[in-house]
Amino acid sequence: MEDPSQEDGPRVLKVLEALKQASHELQTHPSHKLHESHSSAIKALLELENESDKILSKDPNLSALSQHLTDLKTLVESLQKSGGHSLRSFLSRRISTYSISRIAGSIESEIQAWIDREIIDNLTRALEDPFRDEDKLVTLLIQFEERVSQGFSRKLQDLVLESKLFSLLESVLCNPNYSKRIREHSAFGIAALIRFNKDVFVGHVLMGATVRVLIAMASTQSIEVLCSLIRSIKSPLVDEIESNGEIPKIISFLNFQDLQMQVLGLDCVLEIGYFGRKEAVDTMLKEGLIKKLVELQISELGGDLIDLGWHTEKENREVSVVGLVGKRESREKRFIDKHPFASCVARFSVQLEVGEGLRQREKRAFKQEIVRRVREASVSDAEAATIVAEVLWGSSP
Repeated sequence: MEDPSQEDGPRVLKVLEALKQASHELQTHPSHKLHESHSSAIKALLELENESDKILSKDPNLSALSQHLTDLKTLVESLQKSGGHSLRSFLSRRISTYSISRIAGSIESEIQAWIDREIIDNLTRALEDPFRDEDKLVTLLIQFEERVSQGFSRKLQDLVLESKLFSLLESVLCNPNYSKRIREHSAFGIAALIRFNKDVFVGHVLMGATVRVLIAMASTQSIEVLCSLIRSIKSPLVDEIESNGEIPKIISFLNFQDLQMQVLGLDCVLEIGYFGRKEAVDTMLKEGLIKKLVELQISELGGDLIDLGWHTEKENREVSVVGLVGKRESREKRFIDKHPFASCVARFSVQLEVGEGLRQREKRAFKQEIVRRVREASVSDAEAATIVAEVLWGSSP
């Protein structure tokens, strides 16, 4: 690709973004705009067609766009000439209207493809630049994450694969010579690619060092990405975490002084509980997870959801079943927002019970094991009774 000059590049991008919006308008509102010669969308498109030699000829990747604009001009002129009231004129207008809408779609697609190439090329060059501008690189990483998060595109995927961008992002994440800020944004880019198409990119995560590095970084952003990856990849990733001996490190986040890290550590534990197989859950219990959860639950930021007392006789009479459930969920959410470790033992137990990683008999056995460990960890019978009641009856969400 022959890049536009640094001076022309931003101008081309600005013009193409406006052109993309105009093309989208033609497809979204074809019925009442296509017959108007002063339509802002058509006007914008035709004005660019007039300038195409100056703006588009500098980039061979825009040659198809230039041809689409020429075809659009021809169709609009044909539409304007078919102003009669005969059946032939009516059919001609209908065909021209359809063709204009179709070409507008092709124009939008060509513009997006050009923008995607620019995003990938600029980011690839910036990641490989030893004299990198950190602010510029972060901006490009955010731009890439936002684009990938818009949904799947075969052309965009091909660009990512051709540029080997996933490997570049992983290399930056694993390189301590890059700043923590850049490494974290690279991690967000990796998570976005997994959401973009898990089937294509999951192998890179399972075979690479991404997960180990995220855990070793032990920042709120890296653990947020780790939780996202577990939700996306599910049991295979939990298997990898367990086989690499990383579960004790994840549980250690619950001991951090930083509250946000503790909360994210709990989120991670809950995700592992939902997707983990027997070996992963066994490891968590052997590492003293239940004792730590009991400590968190009886702390100032803990509490028992069972004590909220939302099931009053008045509510049962006056509120519908759906309304009552909604009210309960709303109260639980408000309480957990202020007390993030409320009923965390039962919340973990419920994750095992409703999760995907365990067989039914394993779920029953682990519930009894959790009850036993709660009684061992509790400082009083009353404290144990409340937590055990929540575990046995699943009063946690």
